[in-house]
Amino acid sequence: MSQHSFTKIGVIGAGSMGSNMAMLFAENDMDVSVFDTKPENIDNLTTVFRDGLDAKYHTRIASFKEYRLFMESLGGASVPKLLVLSIPHGSPADEVLKDARPWLTRGDVILDGGNEWYENAQRRQKTLQPQGISYLSMGVSGGYQSARHGPSISPSGDKTALDAVMPLLERFAAKDPKTGLSCVVNMGPAGCGHYVKMVHNGIEQGILGIVSEAWELMYKCLHIKLDDIAMIFNKWGSEGELKRNFLINIGADICGRHHPEGPPSHVLNEVQDKVVQDADDSEGTGVWSVMEAARRHVSAPTISSAHFFRIASADRSQRLCVVENLGQDLGAARKQQVDDGFRDNFLEDLRLAVYCACLASFVQGLNLIARASEDEGWEVGLANCIRIWREGCIIRSEYIADLLQPVLEREGKIMNVLTLKPVGDEIRRTFPALKRVVATALEWNAHIPTLSASLEYYKYCAGIHLPSQFMEAELDYFGAHSYDKKSEGPGEVKKGKHHFEWKPA
Repeated sequence: MSQHSFTKIGVIGAGSMGSNMAMLFAENDMDVSVFDTKPENIDNLTTVFRDGLDAKYHTRIASFKEYRLFMESLGGASVPKLLVLSIPHGSPADEVLKDARPWLTRGDVILDGGNEWYENAQRRQKTLQPQGISYLSMGVSGGYQSARHGPSISPSGDKTALDAVMPLLERFAAKDPKTGLSCVVNMGPAGCGHYVKMVHNGIEQGILGIVSEAWELMYKCLHIKLDDIAMIFNKWGSEGELKRNFLINIGADICGRHHPEGPPSHVLNEVQDKVVQDADDSEGTGVWSVMEAARRHVSAPTISSAHFFRIASADRSQRLCVVENLGQDLGAARKQQVDDGFRDNFLEDLRLAVYCACLASFVQGLNLIARASEDEGWEVGLANCIRIWREGCIIRSEYIADLLQPVLEREGKIMNVLTLKPVGDEIRRTFPALKRVVATALEWNAHIPTLSASLEYYKYCAGIHLPSQFMEAELDYFGAHSYDKKSEGPGEVKKGKHHFEWKPA
């Protein structure tokens, strides 16, 4: 298969991601066929393409409600085809592959751009590979806006097939404004592309928590006006440690957005305080990130705390019953009266605390990828992860990328990013600000699950003597767990050699 064999591409799934990718492909000299199992999604494309795509590209896109016509538009079963799946993870993708099977042929390449569980991706790879059909695991980051203008892409799977489509992916992917490089790299074999995307979403979950907690401290505790918070976020996102941090940048837009009609009001003020995408199973990556961190024995409290906070927020009616039971004061962030000097100092501490905690989320995610890569034999390069996250994705953060990418390129294989000196230097520099913010936020009764979890993460990862000494003794007392002695050196990750009969059975 030559590198330039595909001039047509089929998109299965006409939702926000699929339709925006279809327009992106059309603008990049591809003939695009779009199919969806729901006819109404295809009907909606008329308006989507009319409003979102220059008319000169309209002839490059055709929409279909039947598999047969869709597949025939790509050449039918006699011609190798390039297909992109943009559909929900799990059984919907399996159903689509089953229904499409009569038209699939040797040489076909399927790019699964959904948020899929990596083991599902690997199962499909093994099923289709003997038939000469290449199923590539492909993480697509950045939401529907990036799908339209160029996403961050993490593909993996059969190297020959990936080499064939990589020139196309490089054309479609976001471009790093610093280097001009495309934010796509062959991540490696099997399903590691979806694994990297899963962890991207875990890091994203952590940063979302951090930024929302910072917003509450400003809005609810310091009662800073939303338009002023917009200016603060804008300044944070334009220089220094939070430069081009995507979630800070869009935070400025959100805080400054007024309703275009009616009396003056902010859109943000009408948004309900619940995140349901984890609790209703519409999104799996956050859940899987927490599960994987636990399963692979990687400490990831920033990511996990943000997740459990979202879970608690989701069922608001149940939460209101708890409020009634425990009282409104227990969980209410308190307004403060402070002078300008204190406020300015606190805001600078908060900026550095947000950065320090964001760094914790990145460290935890990268450590999880490193552990999984070691376990599975993938050889995923952590520097490559940072490279593709420089543009077109939700965790874009230029200062953090500039910190991490060079040191990861120099070090090569690394299992714990906290052991890297440049990272340690940054944590030591900003940790005092994080500590002050957490202490003050506790006094103000603000909600700080991810900020406080990040603080504790650094503390116990850097703890030369931990209270787990006492925990180990109690485990030995009731479970004959056994322990190692301090005099025997640092010890290994394995059961200890000594038992003390604290109390005979």
